[in-house]
Amino acid sequence: MRAAAARALILTVTLNPAWDVTYPVDTLLPGSTHRVSRPAGRAGGKGINVARVLTHMGQPTLATGVLLGDTGRAVRDDLARAGVPSAFLDGGGSGHTRTTVTVVDAANGEATVFSEPGPDLGDLDWCEIRDRLLPLIARSAILVLSGSLPPALPVGAYAELIESASALGVRTILDTDGPALTQALAARPDIVKPNRDELARATGTSDLRQGAQALLDAGARAAVVSDGPAGMLAVSPTGTLLARPPSLAAVNPTGAGDAAVAALATCMLADASWPRMLRTAVAWSGASVLERVAGAISPGAVDRLMNLVDVRPESK
Repeated sequence: MRAAAARALILTVTLNPAWDVTYPVDTLLPGSTHRVSRPAGRAGGKGINVARVLTHMGQPTLATGVLLGDTGRAVRDDLARAGVPSAFLDGGGSGHTRTTVTVVDAANGEATVFSEPGPDLGDLDWCEIRDRLLPLIARSAILVLSGSLPPALPVGAYAELIESASALGVRTILDTDGPALTQALAARPDIVKPNRDELARATGTSDLRQGAQALLDAGARAAVVSDGPAGMLAVSPTGTLLARPPSLAAVNPTGAGDAAVAALATCMLADASWPRMLRTAVAWSGASVLERVAGAISPGAVDRLMNLVDVRPESK
């Protein structure tokens, strides 16, 4: 089905959103006291970061998921201030949307993340959440499912949403880890986007090409594997491509994968070729690591990087 293409909307679903707090430090020294300069609090979660990047890049997007309590209201208010379109479900109840803390080491650009597991669902159950998401999916062209699942949700939640989207002619991108990833493969997501570590956990191999092919064998239509500064590998029915970025001085790498997903969704919406998709994903990912917080991106940096990304077929 291609009726969805005319809808021209990328829907990002974040079932485990967060209030993200980032602490930049000169050098991270475990067991010591640190003075934090310019701490930043903002709406977070992988799908929310994807929606932020899409908004920065002028792409049509809508962020959704479930929010609870005071931190949930903070997430909603922050997205409104940032101009990110959203339609989150209100979980009500006495729970609260989780908080994550990221400590960024200015000396080497590395990020240390402390992430809560996620809340219960307040007054909602999974069947109600799924049913209330379906009308939003039906109005979309691309569905992006990003991040972990809170413990209260069934491990097959993403698989159910992918099956529903497929029935509606909506193409899907999945970026998650562990059983939520492996159980969703049989639902045949159009693209799965693990990083190197997530791929190894899902497939049991550290070989990127073998692992990506294993995801396709299990049902995914294509796989894009991010490998940090080394770039990305894409395996699809049309072949295998490797893309390498130029050397970059990373400021905060935590949102790189989310920027790549945003780029893949944008290219999928435009029916771009695989070389173009991979080049764009690496350029957007590279531009994002130059920013202080996840979800931020500079269109100017993207333009500069697009011609510096090396994309070539990967031989066996």
